[in-house]
Amino acid sequence: MHILFVVPYVPNLIRVRPYNLIRGLSARGHLVTVVTLWSDERERDDLDELGKICYRLYASPLPTWRSFYNALITLATRKPLQSRYSWQPALAERIGELLDHCNETPPFDVIHIEHLRGAEYGLGVKSRLEKAGVRLPIVWDSVDCISHLFKQSSLLSKRRMSRWLTGFELGRTRWYENWLVHQFDRVLVTSEIDRNALISLQSNGRDVSQISVLPNGVDLTYFEPDERVIRDDAALVVSGKMSYHANISMVLYLINEIMPLIWSHRPDIKLWLVGKDPSRDILNFSDHPAITVTGTVVDIRPYLRKAVIALAPTTYGTGIQNKVLEAMACGTPVVSTSKAVAALTVRPEHDLLVADEPEEFAGKILNLLDFPERRKQIGQAGRRYVEQNHNWQNISANLEDIYLAAIT
Repeated sequence: MHILFVVPYVPNLIRVRPYNLIRGLSARGHLVTVVTLWSDERERDDLDELGKICYRLYASPLPTWRSFYNALITLATRKPLQSRYSWQPALAERIGELLDHCNETPPFDVIHIEHLRGAEYGLGVKSRLEKAGVRLPIVWDSVDCISHLFKQSSLLSKRRMSRWLTGFELGRTRWYENWLVHQFDRVLVTSEIDRNALISLQSNGRDVSQISVLPNGVDLTYFEPDERVIRDDAALVVSGKMSYHANISMVLYLINEIMPLIWSHRPDIKLWLVGKDPSRDILNFSDHPAITVTGTVVDIRPYLRKAVIALAPTTYGTGIQNKVLEAMACGTPVVSTSKAVAALTVRPEHDLLVADEPEEFAGKILNLLDFPERRKQIGQAGRRYVEQNHNWQNISANLEDIYLAAIT
């Protein structure tokens, strides 16, 4: 198949879903033409690596002023700000050029649109194809149900601004997602929870058979244990994009409510906060003698392999938490809240440990710190789980089947 893959941000090792789907589809012999946007020099550098795993690559810049302008003019409409945040006329024009020669034999077999921020490009493509009288299936990967995420954030975020903004966007996003589901041939989400959330937005009796679950995976050759690395028995790690509101709330909850319980028993314990673009709230912890805030790192694996336990005390969120899968793939035992693993089929107390109250969460950590053999067992079981359930090769094959079903 020749696939047009439109994604409103550069797929890379942080934005793992589109990156690995593109790579997996290419490895299966498909021609994947990628059209994307870059916002800074780091993302621009990532284009070189992306170009190695796809057939053709077209990228346009998305300056910050453009995103703010997009959001400003969208305020006067019914649409959520997210829907226009990544709108770039130059990218839309490029997509149009690629489709200009649509006739009885379109240049692509299927079009893949990524995320709510990319949906407007998909709608533009749909309109163009309908005017040309061309049948070409469009698959929209919603990834998560964003309104489900915003509902949680508006109630649970530790930051007042996040609660206000997501509350403001909630009604708009519910309406828009409800409508979008019926604009495309297939709709993808990462978990059954997100599928059910999208279905809950629909009127009774409306067909939702087009919504499919395509889970996230792990690059099992990149994230793998390294027996040569000696773990630091006093180091705990939390990973993720540290400007993301759900991760900020997670870190604030961990440090304010859980870590004091740990330090009261083990004052020697260190906490590593590893991830790009830490917010001011997180940077404020840099002066704490037991906390390291790394900011952007070239490679997250050394931290996952060196730490003795990975933590995911998520208080709200949607979809599959990649931070959990990546730590498990590295053989690092994980302690998480039930929210962090709600989309997984893990066995608590076997593949990882789960606790939702601060005292219980701290107790699980302290117990693991005291029993190295137990840590090893949990880490090995976690690795086996991701091997069996989250292999990108299998997920790419499933996506191929979804494309074929849309085409026929």
